[in-house]
Amino acid sequence: MLIEILKSIILGIVQGITEWLPISSTGHMILVDEFLVLDQSSQFKEMYFVVIQLASVLAVILLYFKRLNPFMQPTKEAKQRTWNIWIKVIVGVIPVGIIGLLFDDLVDSYFFNWQTVSIALIVYGVAFIIIERRNKARTMPIKSWDDFSFMKAFQVGLFQILSLIPGTSRSGSTIVGGILLGTDRPIAAEFSFFMSIPVMLGASLVKLFSFGFNFTPEELIILAVGCITSFLVSIVAIKFLMNYIQNNDFSSFGWYRIVVGVLVILYFSFA
Repeated sequence: MLIEILKSIILGIVQGITEWLPISSTGHMILVDEFLVLDQSSQFKEMYFVVIQLASVLAVILLYFKRLNPFMQPTKEAKQRTWNIWIKVIVGVIPVGIIGLLFDDLVDSYFFNWQTVSIALIVYGVAFIIIERRNKARTMPIKSWDDFSFMKAFQVGLFQILSLIPGTSRSGSTIVGGILLGTDRPIAAEFSFFMSIPVMLGASLVKLFSFGFNFTPEELIILAVGCITSFLVSIVAIKFLMNYIQNNDFSSFGWYRIVVGVLVILYFSFA
């Protein structure tokens, strides 16, 4: 079982890093699983890859706990602004919640493979580079949460639907969607983080109920180790990204996606 625990630690590290950087956590988890296969049932692994994403989201709750808690705000106006953020989050997750519930099994059956991941990595990598070049001389009109309307929240939520395809990146699709709509990077990134809370909570509950709660001791240990690792690494990754985007764009992530996508195609084509 020690080997399985070590595998779960590595998977937790990969998840914690890639959940927040716009390079697709699900895509990387699928690819890593090709080389570092958990010796568990396919049902368990399907649940595992989703639930450790929820552990990453707990890092957001920890880092932004005061910011997201309306009852900890000092004034009535601050409380109202916090409630407005939550309403915008709910508005933003409506599209992916509906589409995800309707097509979850279809996505799992047809798109969880290296072919889809590699193509999505390359296509959206190119998109990131093009979008960032287009926006170099552009002044973003939305620089605060007060400027970020409920309609903008819904529109960014529509971009999040793209992330249902492995290799796309939930954070990447929502952040780039926000930028296209004129949102400053820090606001777009925070909104992406906040939307992950209900999205991953809902997705994890669906997978857990689908799997059932009859874990073997080994399965429970493997899941716990992956979740703890993912949580701790996510704290570091979130802080890194928020510092990075203050002075940098997403072009470097676009190039990374293209390189990884090409390497994946070459590897599996000649393996």
